[in-house]
Amino acid sequence: MPVIHLQTRVNAPIEICFDLSRSIDLHTISTAQTKEKAIAGRTSGLIELNETVTWQATHFGIKQKLTSKITAFERPFHFRDEQIKGVFKYIKHDHYFKQENGFVIMKDVFEFGAPLGLLGRLANKLVLTKYLTRFLVERNDLIKEYAETEKWKTVLN
Repeated sequence: MPVIHLQTRVNAPIEICFDLSRSIDLHTISTAQTKEKAIAGRTSGLIELNETVTWQATHFGIKQKLTSKITAFERPFHFRDEQIKGVFKYIKHDHYFKQENGFVIMKDVFEFGAPLGLLGRLANKLVLTKYLTRFLVERNDLIKEYAETEKWKTVLN
């Protein structure tokens, strides 16, 4: 089971980082390259505990849907989203936020499993881990850009 660990240091208030990380609108902006859009459940604004969102996106040239649910939530320190329906065997993504020396440390722990047994494990090693790491880094870079400038006001009301 692959696990991706990321840390991003942000010069902004912890509440802004937390809320940008759960913003459906910012997620849509950060995933423009995969044409990701929310089509069911929470489709805009800030997702909350026990809410779901269904995303439609194109990855590897294949249009697909993924539904995730917020299963843990402690503002502004932690939330977890988990796939409840989609192409992966499972996805569990923990988002942690800590104030440290005037900065916020955003920590992602992203666990996933591909379907298809041995073929899926091979795909994890050869393609998926690198692809998903890049996907998450780009998303965190955008969160950082919005949080450290006035741009956050365009997505957080």
